[in-house]
Amino acid sequence: MATLLSARSRLTVFPLEGLTVAYTTQSSDSRSLGDIAIVGVIESDTATGDHLWRLAASMYTNPPTGQTQARWILTQCTRARAVRALSYRDLPDAKWTGHLTREVQLDGLFANHDILRTGRLTIE
Repeated sequence: MATLLSARSRLTVFPLEGLTVAYTTQSSDSRSLGDIAIVGVIESDTATGDHLWRLAASMYTNPPTGQTQARWILTQCTRARAVRALSYRDLPDAKWTGHLTREVQLDGLFANHDILRTGRLTIE
């Protein structure tokens, strides 16, 4: 599942274990609930969304499920948005393009998201 998507939305950009990550949300319908999380690696010629999943897996002693990895990724994103440390950037109206390579339907609502989509993002 590779999808090219361009949009304008609020982006939270933050460092994560050597990666620079951007997080935003989209809505699956007209209610604008932000139930789809979009998380992408930026500012790297070599890192991809798969690096996020490998990083999430490395945080556990036993191999985690994809659901556990997705929740770990979402936890990092919501933490970054809430903390707003000096090394984080909040871009309230950023234009971006994403090459999204993985989509996970969560088995239950987590951090107000039903779906996590990951890949690479470019901020214009």
